[in-house]
Amino acid sequence: MFGGNSNWRGPVWLPTNYSLVHALERFHRFLGDEFTVAVPCLNGERKNLKQIATLISQRLSDLYRRNEQGLIPAYEADSPLQDDPFWQDLMLFGEYFHADQGLSLGASHQTGWTGLLANLVMRRYQKDVKPWSGLDAGNPDALIDDIA
Repeated sequence: MFGGNSNWRGPVWLPTNYSLVHALERFHRFLGDEFTVAVPCLNGERKNLKQIATLISQRLSDLYRRNEQGLIPAYEADSPLQDDPFWQDLMLFGEYFHADQGLSLGASHQTGWTGLLANLVMRRYQKDVKPWSGLDAGNPDALIDDIA
């Protein structure tokens, strides 16, 4: 009942995780570096909320980074997207992902919400990313903050 890709452990949905990363970053701005939480996947090591947001962002980005075997976890091992010279530079963004294997599932052209990965990568490497709301820019609450 709880094995495989059941709703108990998966699937991984990018918009949900993106919202979690964003919320953790906002709470970190309020609570600061001193507020830490034990992280189960790091054997209970304590991290602040910004560090946890970065950890989640890296794990999401790793869905499309080559692993130790040289494969991209989001694609089947025998997919032409892995190593075919005519296909390997194409990126298909899955609707959701297998929780244990990282395999892209559902519709394969979800560049809308799975494309949020690009924002997570840019934020990780400190590129010029405009804030998505007035509150993030240090301005008074914008309408989107009331909705979010």
